[in-house]
Amino acid sequence: MTDPGRPLLFLDVDGPLIPFGGPPPGGYPTYCSPYAATGAAPGGNPLVTRADPASGPRLLGLPCELVWATTWLEDANECLAPWLGLPQLPVVSWPVDEAGDEDAGPDGVHWKTRALVAWAAGRPFAWVDDEITEPDRRWVAAHSPARALLHRVDPQLGLTEADFTALEAWLRAG
Repeated sequence: MTDPGRPLLFLDVDGPLIPFGGPPPGGYPTYCSPYAATGAAPGGNPLVTRADPASGPRLLGLPCELVWATTWLEDANECLAPWLGLPQLPVVSWPVDEAGDEDAGPDGVHWKTRALVAWAAGRPFAWVDDEITEPDRRWVAAHSPARALLHRVDPQLGLTEADFTALEAWLRAG
């Protein structure tokens, strides 16, 4: 159920939740999970285990409605949400001509930007992604009727304490 009074938090997966960088010192921790006994990755996707399960409760604690904004689409609910302890989240459906097109448009605006503003439909929103640029910020400032935070995450690190602090502050300031 959505609450039109709460801001949205659009979440990308690759980069913010699944970092591209090397493992942390000492390697990735072993988590107790239903998958540990089999040694299999959740949903059969080996990248999922790179996501920190502690991110799930942190995300759920934010005063917002979480929404997947990723090319993983429903796979985010099937593979990643159980690993993070998240419920099934709404998923942004990308326009067919844009989904997966990693290039920015001729104006430098990311292919996700226009779709997210449309999906928000006038609600305040934060967008967490590793590909946000200044053209995206300018476009959203000019076209979103509500306040918006475009928060770029370092894809080598994924979401950090500083990122959670910035999101929490912005969401609570609304």
